[in-house]
Parts: sequence; C-alpha cells; structure tokens
Amino acid sequence: MTLTTFFSLLGGVGLFLYGMTVMSSGLRNACGDNLQTILEKATSNKFMAVFVGFAVTILVQSSSATDIMVIGFVNSGMMNLSQAIGVIMGANIGTTVTAQITAFNISAYAPLILFGGAVMFLFLKRSLVKYIGEFLMGFGMLFVGISIMKAAITPMSKSEGFIDLLSGLDNPFAAVIFGIAFTALLQSSSSSTVIFQTFAMQGLLGYHTAVYLVIGAAIGSVTPNLIASLTTNRNGKRTAILNLLFNLIRAAILIILINVFPQILDLIQSLSPNSVARQVANTHTIFAIIAVALELPITGLIIKFAEKLIPVLPEENEQLEDRKLQYLLNVQNMPSRMALANAHREIARMGRIAEKNLGRALDCFFDYDPGKVASVKAREESVDILDKEIDSAMLELRSMYFSDEALRRISMLAITKTDIERISDYAENIAEFAEEMHSKRSRMSDDAVEEIRHMAEDARDIVGLALDIFSSEDYSKLYQLDKLEASIDLQKTELVNHHVDRLMEGSCEPLAGIIFTNVVTELERIGDHAENVAYSLSGRDPA
Repeated sequence: MTLTTFFSLLGGVGLFLYGMTVMSSGLRNACGDNLQTILEKATSNKFMAVFVGFAVTILVQSSSATDIMVIGFVNSGMMNLSQAIGVIMGANIGTTVTAQITAFNISAYAPLILFGGAVMFLFLKRSLVKYIGEFLMGFGMLFVGISIMKAAITPMSKSEGFIDLLSGLDNPFAAVIFGIAFTALLQSSSSSTVIFQTFAMQGLLGYHTAVYLVIGAAIGSVTPNLIASLTTNRNGKRTAILNLLFNLIRAAILIILINVFPQILDLIQSLSPNSVARQVANTHTIFAIIAVALELPITGLIIKFAEKLIPVLPEENEQLEDRKLQYLLNVQNMPSRMALANAHREIARMGRIAEKNLGRALDCFFDYDPGKVASVKAREESVDILDKEIDSAMLELRSMYFSDEALRRISMLAITKTDIERISDYAENIAEFAEEMHSKRSRMSDDAVEEIRHMAEDARDIVGLALDIFSSEDYSKLYQLDKLEASIDLQKTELVNHHVDRLMEGSCEPLAGIIFTNVVTELERIGDHAENVAYSLSGRDPA
C-alpha cells in the first residue's frame, strides 16, 4: 500500500463525510423550523414518538442530530424522558436508511447529480430550490466519495499490513470494540456503517465480521450526545444516558440472539444473496427494528435505571410539580364556576413560584452563588412553562357560558398572569446582574448595598402582600400595600440621586454603578406589577 493510496482513501472518506453534512444541511434548511415543531409535538404515545424520531432522522440523515435536538428539548422542559426515549429509538431506525441508499450502485450517476445540485445551489435564487440543490450536491458527494474509497481499497486489498489489521477483527469482541471506537471518531454510525459496507463489498471484510462492527457502531454513535449533554441540566444528561443504555442493551440482545439463533444471519443473507452491501444494510435496519421492538415495552425500566445513575434531586421534583397544572386539569369536565375558581387558584400558585424566585434572586444578589443563579433561571423557565399551560387551559373556558362579570374576571386573571410572569422575569434579571458583577469582579460600595437591601426587602414584602390580597380578595390590606408602593417609588428617586453623588465623588465603580441603577429600576417595576396584581380583581384602579 502506497502513501498515495492511503491519502486517496482518506480523501474519499472526507468527501463522503462532507457530503453527508451538506445533504443534511440542505434537508434541514428546506424543512425550516418544521423539524423542531414535529419533535415538539411528539406525544406521550410511545409509538408516535418512535415514528417521529424515525421520520425526522430520515430527513436530517443523522440520528445524532435528532438526539441532540431531543436533549435540548428535555433540557428546556418541552419534552419528558418518556417521549425522549421513543424518539431516540425511532432515530436508531431512521439512521439505517443511509446504508440502504448507498447499497444501490449509482456511483456512475453521482457526478451528474453533483453537477445538477451545484447548478441549482449556485445559480438559482429561490431559497427552496437552492436547498434542494444543496441536498443533491451532498448526495452526489456522498457517492463520489464512496467511488474514491472503492478505488483506493482495491490496491489496499493486496497490502499484507492492511489485511492483517482487518483479519484481527474476526474476533467478535475486537470487532465490536473497533466499531465503537471508529464510530466515536467519525461521530456518525451512518458513516461508519457505509465504510464497513464498502470494505465488505471489496472483499476485505466477511459478512459476519461486518455484523459485529455494525453492533459496535450503534454504541459509538452515542458519543456526540454524551458530549452535547455535558452543558445541559441533569435531565439533559439523563437523555444522553438513555441513548447509551438503549444501545448497550441493544448490543447485548443482538449478540445473544445471533449466537443462540445463527439462522437469523442466514435469513438476512438470503434476502440479498448476491449483494454483501445490501446484506450489511439489511442487517443494520433489521437489528434496529428488533432492538426497538424488544426494548419498547421496557422503556419505563430503562428510564428508572437512568434516574438511578443520575438520581432525581428534591429540587427537580419541585420543578416538575411547578411546571404542571394542578387545578386546571380536565377543564371541559368542570362546572363553569369551578373552572373559574380553579383558574384563580392556579394563577395564585404561579404567583407564589414567582415570589420564591424573587427571593432566591435577591439572596443571590447579596450573597452570590452560581448555584442560586442556575436555580433562578430554572424557576423562571418553570414560570414560563406554567404560564403557557395556564393559557392553553383558559382557552377552553371560551366554550363555557359565563356572565358579563365572570368574563371580566377571566380577562383580569389573564392580565394578572402576565404581571406575575414579569415579576419572575425581573427576578432573573437581578440574578444575571449579580452574575455579571461577579464575573467582572466589580463591587458596590457598602452604602449602595445597604440602600438596595432595604428597597429589596420592601419589594419582597409588596409581592407577598399583593399575592395575599389576590388569593384571599381581602381588600382591607390595600392601604398597607399602597404605602409600600409609595415607599418603593420614593426610594427609587432617592437612591438614584445618591448614586449620582457617589459617581461625582468617585466612590463607585462604573460597572457597579450601572448595575445599581438597573437593579433599583427592576425593583421599582416589581412594585408596580405587584400593585396591579393586588388590585386586579377588586374592580378599583390602583391609588
């Protein structure tokens, strides 16, 4: 084997991988945001989730891309682990389509397809046509790359060193390990399977060796997901672990099956007796289907095992409860009066979550802790998710009969919900100000800290009092709330004036001074929104 031949093989592999990337990019661009929308709609129905994972992976030609999107959705709370594992299983079937495509011998037409795609992509202006051209370019590159690999492998088949390397893969354990390592390097089971397929077509690999390489490739394909999960929350990490567990169990099942029932491999070979490329492709697909069929009934156990490996913390359980409706379930089956009362209770509960978030944000501001910042951001996300859930439930109230007064109350509840959501937004802003000060190693003067601390206590008090009034509709406390609101407004004016004096004296750092003003403004806005919450159902305007 000459150095030129080896470089030719690498070039073929490189062109094949780049073609896969271009083809995937073209498909994703052509589909726009529809792929993410499809994934978001994956329901708790396991079979639908599997189908969604299968369909999306066919479109993007990458199970890793699908899995990484799923990790993102679970990380953000838009998808749960039960939905995620179904999509992951479907993606494992969808990724086998690439090998099925490459098993067709259309390399002679690849340059023409590549040229046609290039013309569409470079010279036509319509976006959809350009994206289709991008897909065709990638498709053509893929087959041209395979042709180059085949041409390079032919002389390599006479190289004793290369033959010795591949002959070492006759050991099933070695073949599985090599499949894992090779796929982890390429970060694509589709790519590694097609390369194994090409080696088999050139007679360098026996079919049975290729089978174990394919089994290993499925495990190695999890590498990008494990890397992507490093920056996610614990649920995002569990999603990557789910994928790893699924493929480890899949490997164990398949190895046991083909050793106890070797007739399975004979049957697969008999489907395409004259084409080892098709045999490898069929093995890839059939193994994926068998694994999904056998593991789908035990997804609950796989999820529990993932949660054992990364235990669910008490705050995670709290987060799950915060993000679910408690009082507005099955609204259509409630009497209208009960539905309206429960909407009130649900929004009051959302208010308490926002109040807790404000308290944590202020604690973080005066005693910085990155864990507290993360907690504030997660709780703000919970408020946003609950806000949308309440919105959806309240839409169902439209089909019910309500008096004019009840309709006014529904309208005011919707407005109050927005005020509460804004309070949580401001809490997150305050936590981010603390994070910025810490990262820039800036600090406020002791006087500035004490002034904000006093105003912050008033902000906490007014939010708590406003929610008490909103929940109980005891408007005798409005006078006390008005005094707090007036105090907060006055403090804003005084604190800004004091801040200007400190700037003139040079006793305040510039960044700290900007953050001081921003925090004072956020606290004053929180007071305004709290006042709106307190007065919302009273029929009166704020004083």
